[in-house]
Amino acid sequence: MTVSTTAGWYLRRLSRMGPLEVAGRAGDTLRRRRWRAEPPAAPSVTGARFTAALPAGTVAAIPPDAAKRLVAEADRLMDGHAEFFGVARDDLADPDWWYDPKTGRRAPGGYAFDVPYRSEDTAGDIKQIWEPSRHQYLTVLAAAYAITGNERYAERVAGHLRSWWAANPPLHGVHWISGIELGIRLLSWVWIRRLLDGWPGAAPLFEDNPVARNHIWHHQRWLAAFPSRGSSANNHIVAEAAGQFAAACAFGWFPSSARWRTDALRSLDRHLRANTFLSGLNRELASEYHGLVLELGLAALAEADAADVPVPATVRLVLLRMTDALAAVVDDRLRPPRQGDADDGHGLVVDGAGTDRWASLLATGDAVFGRLDWWPTVTGTDVRTPLLAALIRPYAKAQPSPESDTAPAVARPAARPAHFADAGLTVLRGPAKIWARCDGGPHGFLSIAAHAHADALSVEVRHDGVDVLADPGTYCYHGQPEWRQYFRSTLGHNTLELDGADQSVSGGPFLWTRHARTRVLDPDTSGARTSDGGVSHWCAEHDGYQGSVHRRRVELVADTTELRVVDEVRGPRRAARLAFHLGPAITADLTGDRAVLTWTCDGENRTAVLDLPGELNWRAHRGESDPPLGWYSAGFGRKEPATTLVGTGFTDSAGRFTTVLAFRD
Repeated sequence: MTVSTTAGWYLRRLSRMGPLEVAGRAGDTLRRRRWRAEPPAAPSVTGARFTAALPAGTVAAIPPDAAKRLVAEADRLMDGHAEFFGVARDDLADPDWWYDPKTGRRAPGGYAFDVPYRSEDTAGDIKQIWEPSRHQYLTVLAAAYAITGNERYAERVAGHLRSWWAANPPLHGVHWISGIELGIRLLSWVWIRRLLDGWPGAAPLFEDNPVARNHIWHHQRWLAAFPSRGSSANNHIVAEAAGQFAAACAFGWFPSSARWRTDALRSLDRHLRANTFLSGLNRELASEYHGLVLELGLAALAEADAADVPVPATVRLVLLRMTDALAAVVDDRLRPPRQGDADDGHGLVVDGAGTDRWASLLATGDAVFGRLDWWPTVTGTDVRTPLLAALIRPYAKAQPSPESDTAPAVARPAARPAHFADAGLTVLRGPAKIWARCDGGPHGFLSIAAHAHADALSVEVRHDGVDVLADPGTYCYHGQPEWRQYFRSTLGHNTLELDGADQSVSGGPFLWTRHARTRVLDPDTSGARTSDGGVSHWCAEHDGYQGSVHRRRVELVADTTELRVVDEVRGPRRAARLAFHLGPAITADLTGDRAVLTWTCDGENRTAVLDLPGELNWRAHRGESDPPLGWYSAGFGRKEPATTLVGTGFTDSAGRFTTVLAFRD
């Protein structure tokens, strides 16, 4: 039994649920038992047709370099080569849908809800098994067919879909457990059918195929029956609603299709709003999930407009705000903050390797909503933007739905926002392309804050897009509890740890039972200001250490390209560890309480000096495993050694700890 499924975990998890969620989950349990005894039967369908094709000329509008990258990626897939979460695979020409190449284990079969998918010892690494079955690599192959007209791509897609449908009958096995997987898979199927339109085998593969129709119906029936509930209604419920809505629009062949479409749209509207601050940032305070939810929302909007289904005005408004917020927080290389969990999840994949995800989202935002003058310039190209833009009505032309009372007033930011008060996120920018994120927001979203890290008051600093003071990332979810704990710990972030404990209390890998409360102080609710002397200020505090309050002040001095971080602790004497995690490109020469940092960017040597608090004893750590310390995860399933500077001492050794990071020419 894994750490996440012990009796204690179930009790802690139950304690974070409200009465309605408990009742809903009890109903889910009864339904699962009933379905085991008497599985739902799909209705017979005649005359099914697919009418949600791309407008004429759409594929021709794809930029040639983006098309070239896409086809190169498709050719690698045709040769059987792919990489999922740092694990290279060469078996994708004929995949085993239940096999995990990381552990060498194969998930057990049987009734889906009996599969112990959280146990890596039994089922393998579930992320490795689930990811190929999102079928997003098949959307790449289908896009290659649409661009080239080469039927070998279409035939491979058809062969893999038939193989998957045969190996995964409804309610059997590991791919019928998680709603987010079903939702994203449905979205992939919609786009596969759309991109294969014109191939003679498309209709026999989908609408004229009773096996395909059976799977499409069962996916939608499952999602209607088992939505993510209450404390779990985060990005998962958005993926479920987006997938169900897309399928009900594009594959509206069933007696329940109209009801599913209506219910899914209502859920999508509700949960897009619930998952998003009014400022436009995602409430999970995890940048990659901001990207995932935005991708899902745009894909769902494309289906609505393609099917001429009115949507509440709030759907477009939330997506607009999310796009403006993304444009506001990215650095000079269009990279967003590395905040909270990240698992490389995407809503719709139709691009090849080398396409920048965030540039693609901003390009789509420009096409759909129109860029503002302060937006950063996007120079890259992608396949997805022209495909979505061909379906989504431009924002100025979209009319409010009759279901919405009035069209919400839209007041887009006149200048680039620096502080998002509701999310507690502040970005300080200086000369020489200095970018600094300060975290003074809530611990996470909903009562379990599933994707939060214990990172209150952490700072993240980049110079011309290079991580200098880095957020180490996520690395893993299941199967490696010591690494999951490290990457979400207080010590695993650029902040102050007291008495060897995290600021917030973890109850499991996706569960926090006590949340640190943070508030921004300087100068007021705006959270950041620039003085007449060219100094950008930010100050906040948190109460995560009971009996003590940690306050941090950050100042970016423009004229000297100098960043000052001042930490104060009010309360009794406590053991302290102050950590600064350096990016993997940074070399550090630590002498006493001074570290000279060097790196190379665009062929030029760069230098900074980090003057650390002399009241603490400083050591450099790199690539340590027992316990973990000194690591950086560039993506899910991948980690590499990086230098972490840790100062140890006590809070009464000085009234404050002052750190100065000075960038040199």
